[in-house]
Amino acid sequence: MMKYQSRKKAIILLADGTIFHGKAVGREGSAFGEVCFNTGMTGYQEIFTDPSYYGQLMVATNAHIGNYGANDEEVESDSIKIAGLIVKNFSYEYSRDRAHSSLQEFLEKNNLLAISDVDTRALVSYIRDNGAMNAVISTEVDDIEKLKEQLAAVPDMNGLELASKVSTTKPYFFGDPNATYKISALDIGIKKNILRNLANRDAYIKVFPYNASFEEMSEWGPDGYFLSNGPGDPEPLTEAIQSAKEILKRDLPLFGICLGHQVIALANGISTYKMHHGHRGINHPVKNLLTGKGEITSQNHGFAINKEETEKHADVEITHLHLNDNTVAGIRLKSKNCFSVQYHPEASPGPNDSTYLFDQFIENIKKVKITA
Repeated sequence: MMKYQSRKKAIILLADGTIFHGKAVGREGSAFGEVCFNTGMTGYQEIFTDPSYYGQLMVATNAHIGNYGANDEEVESDSIKIAGLIVKNFSYEYSRDRAHSSLQEFLEKNNLLAISDVDTRALVSYIRDNGAMNAVISTEVDDIEKLKEQLAAVPDMNGLELASKVSTTKPYFFGDPNATYKISALDIGIKKNILRNLANRDAYIKVFPYNASFEEMSEWGPDGYFLSNGPGDPEPLTEAIQSAKEILKRDLPLFGICLGHQVIALANGISTYKMHHGHRGINHPVKNLLTGKGEITSQNHGFAINKEETEKHADVEITHLHLNDNTVAGIRLKSKNCFSVQYHPEASPGPNDSTYLFDQFIENIKKVKITA
């Protein structure tokens, strides 16, 4: 096993030239992407397979990763979506009955480059101070100049459209065909547990590719529409924004999560921006301004909607605020059957404080069906 062998030296080279040192977990080579960190203590497998992380180098802040192995069912998509993994201590052995393999075997199966023995506290502190930026993790430590040249050619996340990289290529169904409610979901990076939550609420879902038109999504007569989470900058998603506008124009039930939330904002003329280092973890505090209650939430986003523009919008109400930095965490339209949030009510594993949002969506659909 690799831990008993001499492991190859590895580095993290940031776009500004800063270098952190580590060792290869398994395979050798280089991986490029935007470096970001997640503060969750559990759920590493769900993080690695979350389409919203596509193209990113993930720094795990928990000191031990891999200690409970990997389970084939604990995934949010059909493959690993992160570009590479950076950890402090990597556990080659695991101690959980429900695990199907070690995390090392899971990473090797998905051909993911990972490095360990990194001072992740120092790296995370650096990202917090200097912002998220492109980076490369590599075992090719003897040719730094070549790595710098390759890194310089990696596109910046700002303005980068990535939904097409993770979306389904053709429509598919999820759930019970005999369910009471029919929902059209736009896949701009959808997580499996979102579909499970909707299906568990008596809904049958048809999932559409990222560039599906409103006409395509409405053809099978859905009762409501859903815009998913996903990776990259929301502004290039012109088809999704147009579909959202068409749904809103007809005042049909609409719910958006994360990237879907940003698309709804853009459809209403509210701009988005790239955050300094984003929100990623399962311990983010949010206040529901409608109820006055606090929620501990799971979050994963590097973009947000403009708060000042949202406050000035005559038809948009801010419903949730992130308590750490006062960024907009949720909105609803005053004259339309639409709401959205900048966090994950389907968190698994994670806090369940926000699962009521799925119930709220179904209630919105139910009201329309009753009056139809």
